[in-house]
Amino acid sequence: MDLFSTEEFPNLLPADGEVYYYGKIMSLKKAMFFYDYLLNKVAWKNDEAVIFGKLIVTKRKVAWYGDEPFEYTYSNTTKYALPWTNELLELKQMVEKRTGETFNSCLLNLYHDGAEGMAWHSDGEKDLKKNGAIGSLSFGAERKFAFKHKTNKQKVELVLEKGSLLVMTGTTQTNWLHRLPATKKVSTPRINLTFRTIEENKS
Repeated sequence: MDLFSTEEFPNLLPADGEVYYYGKIMSLKKAMFFYDYLLNKVAWKNDEAVIFGKLIVTKRKVAWYGDEPFEYTYSNTTKYALPWTNELLELKQMVEKRTGETFNSCLLNLYHDGAEGMAWHSDGEKDLKKNGAIGSLSFGAERKFAFKHKTNKQKVELVLEKGSLLVMTGTTQTNWLHRLPATKKVSTPRINLTFRTIEENKS
């Protein structure tokens, strides 16, 4: 991490992890440009999960891009990364410049409205770099995002603004869960990009 996160922005978690919220890192005009691009040009597909042996297809849509056609497995399903577009590379470089981190892939989520969310989970898949940073960019509808400690159940909540950056790093995924709660107050789409580092050939 560089000085942006360690001095200018405090750690939002009280212990056992590191989460930094940079707020808006681009103009509203630029955020709207990327929102329109992502909504209309990304190769969105309904997400799939295998739960108790049954294939579940979600309303939420996802896309997966990277330096190489990486395999990424979660919820017992495997995805293969598509090659970066120029616009996604621009966003990746923007996040890398602000955080001092490097990423080789990005998982994108499209929530059509507030009825679509994400239950409590942690991003601890074996393909991910252990304790590596995850840079999360938000576009479109502003939504509440929450963390919950796995042991003492302490919670931390914030609202993710359009064009904003949140970074989770250190032991956050080991000790904390996070979620995007559903809400009846939001009727427009939200797009979230999570930049990650995949490590291949891990044992």
